[in-house]
Amino acid sequence: MPTAPPLPLSTPSRNLIRLTIVRGITWTGFLAAVIVGVELLHFELEIAAVIGVIVCMGLVNLFTWWRLGRQWAVNHTEYVIHLLVDVLGLTLLFYLTGGATNPFINYYLVPVTIAAATLPWRYAWIVAASAMASYTLLMWDYHPVPQLTHDQGNEILNLHVLGMWINFGLSAGLVTFFIFKMAHALRSREQALSQTRETALRNEQIVAVATQAAGTAHELGTPLSTMAVLLSEMREDARGNPALEQDVELLRQQVDVCKSRLRHLVESADRRRMAEPEVRDARDWLSGVVQRWLVLRPDVSHRLEIASQRGTPWLKVDTTLDQAITNLLNNAADANPDDIHIGLDWNAQDVVIDIRDHGPGVTLDIADQLGETFVSTKSKGLGIGLFLTHATINRFGGGVRLYNHPDGGTLTEVILPHSEP
Repeated sequence: MPTAPPLPLSTPSRNLIRLTIVRGITWTGFLAAVIVGVELLHFELEIAAVIGVIVCMGLVNLFTWWRLGRQWAVNHTEYVIHLLVDVLGLTLLFYLTGGATNPFINYYLVPVTIAAATLPWRYAWIVAASAMASYTLLMWDYHPVPQLTHDQGNEILNLHVLGMWINFGLSAGLVTFFIFKMAHALRSREQALSQTRETALRNEQIVAVATQAAGTAHELGTPLSTMAVLLSEMREDARGNPALEQDVELLRQQVDVCKSRLRHLVESADRRRMAEPEVRDARDWLSGVVQRWLVLRPDVSHRLEIASQRGTPWLKVDTTLDQAITNLLNNAADANPDDIHIGLDWNAQDVVIDIRDHGPGVTLDIADQLGETFVSTKSKGLGIGLFLTHATINRFGGGVRLYNHPDGGTLTEVILPHSEP
């Protein structure tokens, strides 16, 4: 199955809350710097325009707080727009306070770093490119502040400012690349740890079920043997009563079947433990599984559709995978035994098995919890079958999902990795 992209370390909503806090602190600091510059250092600034920019950014922050209180999901697009608004606000402020000669010009690195740490690759580079373009524009077009201007005669471009611009370009590129890579590595690590924890928990549950099943099978041996002895005595006592003899014989047959099933369970467990999965043509394998299932469920009607396309859908299979597919087919038959559709399709990477029934459908909470705990689609079910089915298919590197079909019923999708013969 294709690898899912790593999950973010934090949601866009939480990132936007932090950005709002940073924005409030930043622009409060800029306001204090402007007051100090004008009152103590006697900077020649367009006070009304500078204060106007700061007030506008304050209003943006208030609007953001109001927006965060609404029940609207924050996505990456909205988050990057907020960062671009910050870049725009910084550009207007720096334009009015000396442009590239302003010593705070490198503050552009803050939104660049935030974007690299929290946004996807393309969005991070959009913010970095916007900051670089703004910095470049401010080298040529800005409102000069005499106290910040470095006079170098008739030179067109101040070499100090040019060096700062080059340094910013290198810093922005390196920060965007390496911070993004490190954040991506952390996200991948967190996802791997989460999957490992889920797998360990699932394995513990499987071992618990297997241990309980083994103990139950061992405990059932004694009562079954006792029942067999008593039924033999009852058969002697029932001689001369045909109806009673028939009932006793039926009970004896059922006891023998139970004992045979227990022996088969132990023998099959040993064989499965030692056997390696074999690679088979999925078309022949699935047809065989369906035919064996029909012997157990002669009451169902079904349609098996196998895609007619080039290539052979090779799969690694064993008896546990047979049982997993049989469990899913039984669930479909229990929902509605009429017109069960079974489909097989494949591509270069995956083999897909679809099972569609016309039952009442499945609730979303059961579909979401599939494989995580013992949930059942049946009113009297224990959920063990679905849990073990999911675990088995996961062991083969695949996955299983339940969907409500638009035309009614449940669609069960099993995806297994394509194998080499």
